[in-house]
Amino acid sequence: MSDTFYSYQLSNGHGLPHDPFKAIIAPRPIGWIASENQSGIANLAPYSFFNAFNGAPPIIGFASVGFKDSVSNIKATGEFCWSLATRELADAMNASSAGVDPEIDEFELAGLQKRSSTLVRVPHVAASPASMECKVTQIIQLNDMHGEACDTWLVLGQVVAVHIQKAYLNDGVFDTAGANSIMRAGGPGDYFGVSAEAKFFMGRP
Repeated sequence: MSDTFYSYQLSNGHGLPHDPFKAIIAPRPIGWIASENQSGIANLAPYSFFNAFNGAPPIIGFASVGFKDSVSNIKATGEFCWSLATRELADAMNASSAGVDPEIDEFELAGLQKRSSTLVRVPHVAASPASMECKVTQIIQLNDMHGEACDTWLVLGQVVAVHIQKAYLNDGVFDTAGANSIMRAGGPGDYFGVSAEAKFFMGRP
């Protein structure tokens, strides 16, 4: 065993004060997911396991550890919206993560205004620089390497409409740094922001 590496096998545990997995796979975009139940009550919740998975057609997805209200709503209605979380909206995003009853509207809980969508009935966060309306393509319960079901569901949706605040379009290009996007990192509550200083360009070979 090399003295320069701290190595462990998952079956024996990591032996550290905090599991490093989420700190290594980081920072991660935040899946700020809006859904509605069949009674029309809105749900808004952030998920740290989120990303884009396809370009044409555009497909985004998030994983929910536990069959939470978001998954239940989306399975019932086939629709959801994603909104970009920013530094200015960080406190509201965090507030929307509270574990509350399904009858509680997290938009109202977090003090956020809703903006109506065009192709789905689910609203999105009005203050967010960018939001996407999605129709579900797949909901998959994950399995481990032994084929045993995990208590985690991957929700994938095709983007059918996009909303961008015009202030964040510079010559037709979305200003990622200007939007002040935030991403989830490791630890009990670590986040990172996107800044213009961290940007660099690398052309494809």
